[in-house]
Amino acid sequence: MIATPVTPTMHTVHSPDGTTISYHSVGTGPDVLVIPGALTDANDYSTLAEALAAHFTVHSVQRRGRAGSGPLGDNYSIDTERADLAAVRAATGARYVFGHSYGGLVALEAARHDPGITKLALYEPGVSVQGLFPTGWIPQYRRFLAQGRPFDAFAIFAIATGPAAARRSPRWLTAAILRLAFRRARRAKVLGLLEANLHEHQEVGRLDDSYPNYRQLSADVLLMAGAKSGLPYVAPAFDRLTEVLPSARVHTFAKLDHFGPEKGPAEVTKTVTGFLLD
Repeated sequence: MIATPVTPTMHTVHSPDGTTISYHSVGTGPDVLVIPGALTDANDYSTLAEALAAHFTVHSVQRRGRAGSGPLGDNYSIDTERADLAAVRAATGARYVFGHSYGGLVALEAARHDPGITKLALYEPGVSVQGLFPTGWIPQYRRFLAQGRPFDAFAIFAIATGPAAARRSPRWLTAAILRLAFRRARRAKVLGLLEANLHEHQEVGRLDDSYPNYRQLSADVLLMAGAKSGLPYVAPAFDRLTEVLPSARVHTFAKLDHFGPEKGPAEVTKTVTGFLLD
């Protein structure tokens, strides 16, 4: 018999600056927060959330700048994201957090300030070491957005931050591929997140080489990566993080890339569940 998908319930909280933050809840059991990465929202993690819901109550956070939540605001920073997460955690009582990419960086910063977070499961968190997470694309990206050329901006970002194959492509070709790859509602959502993507990656650059701060974490940490990711910042970040984190283990998925939580949710769920229930 095929299980009927459960419709998540929608909730909202208010961050300390008054911004509305929504989150989608599904399942029963210990509470887990899911923190999406850049250019994604809670809906992109719905399959992962439904799989985790077999053992947990999963709250997928709709980070600010996304539909259902308030805008980034004029004073956006990683601390704003941390405050948003604290508001959701206060409402749910969640002690476990899953973060992907930029969401993983948000999770690390949140746990650094909040010992109530006891376990972190992080898939390729956006931690920059020695400038290996590039930011040189940002000025041109900003200009393209100001000129109303979102696909050119998107292409600049994809080329600069993607795997080696992406970095070899000319901008015009990458922009054309992206136009074909993102259609209708998905296209509108991604293009609507390009401005947020700019500010989020400015924070990644600002926090370059701040990894020693994570010595302060009391949470147990699972670091996950896709063997097919091809992103140059991942391995150095994991090396530094395993050196400084008081408790960390690493798991690599042989067949997954950077988008493993979206493309391979069953595999990721199995590993995360084992870690959280251990």
